[in-house]
Amino acid sequence: MSTNDKNEAPQSPDNPIEHEQQLAEKVLAKKALKAEYKELAIQGLWKNNPGIVQLLGLCPLLAVTATVTNALGLGLATLLVLVASNATVSAIRHWVPKEIRIPIFVLIIASFVTCVQLLMNAYTYGIYQSLGIFLPLIVTNCAIIGRAEAYASKNPIKQASFDGLMMGLGFALVLILLGAIREILGQGTLFDGANLLFGDWATVLRIEVVQLDSQFLLAILPPGAFIAMGFIIALKNSIDTYIKQRQPKEDKATIERVRVNFDS
Repeated sequence: MSTNDKNEAPQSPDNPIEHEQQLAEKVLAKKALKAEYKELAIQGLWKNNPGIVQLLGLCPLLAVTATVTNALGLGLATLLVLVASNATVSAIRHWVPKEIRIPIFVLIIASFVTCVQLLMNAYTYGIYQSLGIFLPLIVTNCAIIGRAEAYASKNPIKQASFDGLMMGLGFALVLILLGAIREILGQGTLFDGANLLFGDWATVLRIEVVQLDSQFLLAILPPGAFIAMGFIIALKNSIDTYIKQRQPKEDKATIERVRVNFDS
């Protein structure tokens, strides 16, 4: 055996203590990575949700969610752009000068928005027309540029992509919930116009929840979305307060101070 082979092999059989330390470090690293993914999921879906906590991207959220179909279309488009832009920003983060990072991030986001816009124009023309100007306006969505700057530009590709996925899912779920509330109150239906997004077969998805003689305009128009959004935020805060009250209170150790009087 050559001297090089001897230097490469001293791993497990010859030094069991070092081998056990390496195994313990690997286990700790896996646990830390798993905990990081879990925290990213909780932050994106609940604690730091871009729609109901950060209140970012409210213009399309309030304007387009008249139906579940519109909400789902915009949510999927935002999700794709968020994941792709986070992964790209993370991949090039070591070569981007700090002084011009924001214009570069915006160019990356605009490129992916253009790709999504062209794809929807080609394959889902009905929902493309229904979303209108709010589809290209994804470029200006603060949730996307915010995640690129706050997380993707400082972390590896896998974590950045997962962060984009969770943030996009959290935003899309808020869109869908708001769209469902508005569509039921305004038209009494769910998934009306689903064929615009999924094709002709999706006409069977339309559900008539309540039979209304006329449409409830307040729910269909943006002011109705604003009111419904307020109720969703209030519900989220109530759930957080309930969970906080259910958690056991920690007894903080107090240090008693004794004052000694030498005069007596």
